[in-house]
Amino acid sequence: MKEISIVIPVYNSHECVAELSRQIADALKDIDYEQIMVNDCSKDSSWEEIEKAASANKNILGINLRKNGGQDSAILTGLNYASGNWVVIMDDDLQHSPYDIPKLYEEVKKGWDVCYANFNEKKQKVWKNIGSWFNGKISEIALDKPKNIYLSPFKIISGKVVEEMVQFNNLFPYIDGLIFQVTRNITQIDIEHHKREMGKSNYNLIKSIKVFLRMLFGFSTMPLNIASYMGFFSAVVGLVLAIVYAVQYFIGKADVTGWTTLVILILILGGLILVSLGIIGKYLGQVYLTVNKQPKFIVKNTTQDKKDSADEK
Repeated sequence: MKEISIVIPVYNSHECVAELSRQIADALKDIDYEQIMVNDCSKDSSWEEIEKAASANKNILGINLRKNGGQDSAILTGLNYASGNWVVIMDDDLQHSPYDIPKLYEEVKKGWDVCYANFNEKKQKVWKNIGSWFNGKISEIALDKPKNIYLSPFKIISGKVVEEMVQFNNLFPYIDGLIFQVTRNITQIDIEHHKREMGKSNYNLIKSIKVFLRMLFGFSTMPLNIASYMGFFSAVVGLVLAIVYAVQYFIGKADVTGWTTLVILILILGGLILVSLGIIGKYLGQVYLTVNKQPKFIVKNTTQDKKDSADEK
């Protein structure tokens, strides 16, 4: 068993693989570690770069997925292969410095299950900062996240917590959601967020929204509660208007102008019904796919397979 496992999802980052691996080896030269790089069906030469890095460093394991499942699915794949007493999760773009891993490691050894890296200044686009803030606020409700904890993609987790996380039968994983399902013994320390020096970001608004929806529908019934509240509110409004129109009818003040109100009510109520059905359908769809045992990830091959074949020859 290694002391630290480092899980890195890789997507179209061939420029960063070699330098990232070099920095990790330098930063953890006094620690027994393993580096697990999960190639999420990159369209560039990322897998070839991972193979080169793995052939040069026995501590590196490359995993090549058969289909793209998104960042959280790639991370979950790596967690299933991790054997460390502690597991670090970080991005592939060097905005998370490997030289900060020992800081997270020293902090979590004080008795914490998880330690997040808190970025006081995030060197990324404004819309990403806004999205992170919004996601954090919703997480306080959906996941019961403490207000002072920033859900950073750079973190270290106890190996025992990881063992529990990979047991969850959730086809649409959200890593931070899994963490909060297992433990609340969580802290954070301030870490510098570095500017991306090589390549370009693969994260866009659509992908960010997908991650947000995974959190919202995969680890919370809040959308169902909202749909219930909207339905209750609509019913109350409908009842009040029914009483108002009935009174107007009996006192002789009813007229044809009520047709406008009727059309508006039908459109509003019809829209609320369709939204509620869509929310329920989303949950039912996820249950259907999970019950049918659709795999969470499919591994095409690993760099260990190549090493085993070479050993046999």
